[in-house]
Amino acid sequence: MSERRGPEIEPREIQQVDDSTLRITWADNRECRYKAVALRRMCPCAQCVNEWTGERMLKPESVAEEIEIRDLSLVGRYAINFRWNDGHETGIYSFRYLRELCERT
Repeated sequence: MSERRGPEIEPREIQQVDDSTLRITWADNRECRYKAVALRRMCPCAQCVNEWTGERMLKPESVAEEIEIRDLSLVGRYAINFRWNDGHETGIYSFRYLRELCERT
């Protein structure tokens, strides 16, 4: 059974504005800007979040304010993977997760 996706989690445009900013315009016309440091600190990968407990293992203060997005790539039609200048590249950020992060701020 496939998951239904509404316009709130369908990106219309994904743009890396600069080394430290990502902008997503969603199909419902909501525009969200993400700072690289905030995205890196919220990495959802198994190294950064305990898979069993959900506890965040990555300490926010361990991520430098100057963190940069070196590269990004789409993962299927549902997520983005970032390669950071600190060498980390295992996080898969689903569109749903990115929209949730946007709505929290």
